[in-house]
Amino acid sequence: MIEMVLNTNTLPEPLLRLISAEKVKVSEVNGIINLIPILESKNDCPLLGIAADCGFTVDEFLAGKREDKVLEGE
Repeated sequence: MIEMVLNTNTLPEPLLRLISAEKVKVSEVNGIINLIPILESKNDCPLLGIAADCGFTVDEFLAGKREDKVLEGE
């Protein structure tokens, strides 16, 4: 299996018109070539579930995990 990421501006015009993303993942399996659009978000990846809209940062999460480890060690 072969995989690579290409900018869509390197594709021929007929394919370029079909794909709205700036990049595509090209993969080949058993002679079948797949073009999978890579949708890039301008925003950071949003939190889902109970953490959505809480303003909780990765640094705060890691600090909490460190505190948990200290408390578990006592």
